[in-house]
Amino acid sequence: MIERGDYVVPYFNNQLRLDKPPLTYWAQAASYRLFGENDFAARFPSAVAAAVTSLVIFAWGRRIDGEKLGWWAAIIFTLCLQTFVHAKAAVADMWLVVFVTLAHWSGYELTRLFRGQPDSMIDRSSFWWWVFYLSLALGFLAKGPIAWTPLLTVASTILFARNKQLARQFKFVCGIFLMLVVVGLWGVPALIQTRGEFLSVGIGRHVVGRSFATMEGHGANSFGMYLLLLPFYFITVFASFFPWSIKIPNLTARLWQRRDNIDNYLITGIAIIFIIFTFVTTKLPHYTLPAFPLLALLLARALRTENAVGFLKNCVAVSVAAYLIVALVVPPVVARFFPAYQLFEISRPYLRPDVQFGSVQFEEPSLVWYFRSRVKGFLTPMSKRRAAQFMTAPGPHFIVLPTPLAGTLFAERPVDWRTFSTSGFNIANGKQIDLTLVLKAQ
Repeated sequence: MIERGDYVVPYFNNQLRLDKPPLTYWAQAASYRLFGENDFAARFPSAVAAAVTSLVIFAWGRRIDGEKLGWWAAIIFTLCLQTFVHAKAAVADMWLVVFVTLAHWSGYELTRLFRGQPDSMIDRSSFWWWVFYLSLALGFLAKGPIAWTPLLTVASTILFARNKQLARQFKFVCGIFLMLVVVGLWGVPALIQTRGEFLSVGIGRHVVGRSFATMEGHGANSFGMYLLLLPFYFITVFASFFPWSIKIPNLTARLWQRRDNIDNYLITGIAIIFIIFTFVTTKLPHYTLPAFPLLALLLARALRTENAVGFLKNCVAVSVAAYLIVALVVPPVVARFFPAYQLFEISRPYLRPDVQFGSVQFEEPSLVWYFRSRVKGFLTPMSKRRAAQFMTAPGPHFIVLPTPLAGTLFAERPVDWRTFSTSGFNIANGKQIDLTLVLKAQ
């Protein structure tokens, strides 16, 4: 996108990337301007988004019941396993979480104000109204329609409260119009440039398609397996929300016996997200991450009632120690098993910016992530029939392909060509793979 000077339609490796809207890519492009084009710069916006989410949780918790609740809730969210993973990943999820959390908070404030409860900020109801609908719009620009779940949370709260005045004060028609206008500032030019393809692929395939069929092997391939996977998120939350998830059974029992309007609001937001993804066919553990700020607030309220300071301190100490060990030790150890990374490391001294590169039967994005730091051309996936023609074209070239195939296609390669081979684990396919890089320097 930076090289094309086109910030409306996302591109990856010079190909249209219509999976998601562009807000995360905009943040990464800004990060590239600050830190250069490297993996730190690509990951940095997710860390910023996670930090902002924690601040939002702190501020919301303080509004609910004082500074201590805010700190507890922010700490719980920050140190859960799923946050640790996605706060350093170059993905869109954390920006979605920021705006879904802001929308849930502003929705909470609006329901609180319009119910007539005492509040020192009652004259700022219009402020929360703007925050609510702008957050919904920006959340869509981060990851699509799932950002609109706070609308369902608010609608459910109004429905159960049976408060028509509350519904009128939300001005849903005006608010949704504002939300669509903000989305349309990007969406209309994007649809025009792609001739409607953004709608058919971004919404049709990646929203509707994921709901009714598995994508990239994540989910059930049969109706029987679909039924077996219905409790998927209610089980994986114990890993995703670890270590705090060990308190979920006690929290559930407590809330079953007694809860107030704040608990009900938080439970509603959590339940809507979990239920939606329960019925979606494609499943990944992090899909329910937008519910974790609400779950952190809910749990913090319960722990504060129990005055569970010892439990909180112990979990913080263990989590921080474990995450530091993982962050410092695991990446360099695990990297040895990634074939694309290993090929890049051993061939890097021989790579030049003007070299053209291709691949056969290995089209993982990791090739782009690593090699584009040294090579300015784009990766060209190709069939094995084109490989020889590609390598014999004028100028420097290299190609990455399975080792057995390299032995067949380039058995009689020129003596000045270099080869680099490695073995590793292809995470995308869950298989061991042997790769070879064949390089023609001139």
